[in-house]
Amino acid sequence: MKLFFKVANKTLIVSIAGEIDHHTSETIRERIDNQIDNNPIKNIIFDFNGVNFMDSAGIGVIIGRYKKVSELGGKLAVANVSMQVKKIMEISGILRIVKLYDSIDKALLNM
Repeated sequence: MKLFFKVANKTLIVSIAGEIDHHTSETIRERIDNQIDNNPIKNIIFDFNGVNFMDSAGIGVIIGRYKKVSELGGKLAVANVSMQVKKIMEISGILRIVKLYDSIDKALLNM
C-alpha cells in the first residue's frame, strides 16, 4: 500500500495505491491524521484510483476522517472509485454522508 498527499486550497487529497484492509488501515489513519494536524486542512478527498480492494476497516478510516473534518466545518469526498469498492461503499451506507465524484477535479469544485 502506498499513500500520496497533496494539499490544494485547504483540501487534503489522499491518493491510495493498493489494498485498504485491517493490515493497512492503521497506517493510513495515522498518516492522514498527521497531515491534518500539521497543515491547514479543512476538507479531504480520497482518490481511490489505485485501490483494488477495501474491507470494513477502510470504511472505518473514511468515517473517522469524515468526523474529523466535520468538526473543522469541512467536507469529505471520494473519487475514482472502482465498481467493486463502490459496491462496498453502497452496502455500508457511507455514500449517504460522503459524496462520490468521477474525478479529483469535480470533487475539488464541490469542496
